Amino acid sequence: MAQPGDQGGRHSSPVSLGEAYRKASPYLGASTTLVGAVAGFTLLGHWIDGKAGNVTPWFTLLGALLGMAGGFVSFFRQVLGKGTRP
Repeated sequence: MAQPGDQGGRHSSPVSLGEAYRKASPYLGASTTLVGAVAGFTLLGHWIDGKAGNVTPWFTLLGALLGMAGGFVSFFRQVLGKGTRP
């Protein structure tokens, strides 16, 4: 039978907020990198479209796709820990 404070078989010891942030920091950093890459490349493409006078936003779309591809590669390398191989 479950006791008050028991979390379904998990350890019931309290975890400090600092420890929780340390455990979550790789994921927070990876998601920030993903969002930054998509936003940065999309804005760069938008700027190039403005300078070139394009009616159709081809560089904006290309920038978004490049940002997504690069951002996802970086995201998964950071989250899965495949950045360096022995």
